[in-house]
Amino acid sequence: MHVITRKRLNEFAEKYPETENALADWYRLIKQNNFSNFAELQMMFSSADKVGKLTVFNVGGNKIRLIATIHYNRKKVYIAAC
Repeated sequence: MHVITRKRLNEFAEKYPETENALADWYRLIKQNNFSNFAELQMMFSSADKVGKLTVFNVGGNKIRLIATIHYNRKKVYIAAC
C-alpha cells in the first residue's frame, strides 16, 4: 500500500517521541501489504474499525488512534489524523 502522507506520522512522532516505534511498525506493515478490502486488513490489524468511510487503527497497544481513508482499488492509504 502507498501511504499518503508519512509527514503526518513524522510530525506526530516528533511531538510525542514515545510513539515513534509504534508508528514506524504500523507504517512498515501497511507498506509491506496490499489489502484488497477491509476484511483482509482486519486480519492483520484486528483492532481496526470502520467508521463511515474512515478506518480507525489502534496503534501502540491502544495508545494512539490513527485515522485513515483507504482506497483498496488504488492501494492508497490517506492519513487523516493521529
